[in-house]
Amino acid sequence: MTELIRVFVYGTLQPGEKFHQPYCNGWVVAAEPARAKGQLYHLRSLGYPGLAAGEDIISGSLLSFDRPAILERLDELEEYNPSRNASQNLYQRERTIVFKPNGAELGEVWIYRMALSRIQALGGIYLPEGRWSDAIAFNKLT
Repeated sequence: MTELIRVFVYGTLQPGEKFHQPYCNGWVVAAEPARAKGQLYHLRSLGYPGLAAGEDIISGSLLSFDRPAILERLDELEEYNPSRNASQNLYQRERTIVFKPNGAELGEVWIYRMALSRIQALGGIYLPEGRWSDAIAFNKLT
């Protein structure tokens, strides 16, 4: 049995958002609401969020995949290459602990984070409520 690849998503890869279908359809074996820690920003010029390290509670989804090749697909979307210097990547793929909405720990999973300096350079708009969706971004931030 193959070990599941679990990824916490908080932006365009969430179910119902624009990149979930093209990147995850047919690959996801389970999806559930989840929370992680960080600081969430809307990148208005790019139309998607960036997540920096921090202590806010971020709402998103925990996606589980049964094919390790999913990481290559997601790395391409997130402009992450593990063989490049971190400064050359848009996001970094890292491990983090995630939680159910009730606070129960779900374990360590993959997450894509962006350096706060890059978020600031891109004019990131802080989202203190810790939730991003295309609809929220369009209605509140455009």
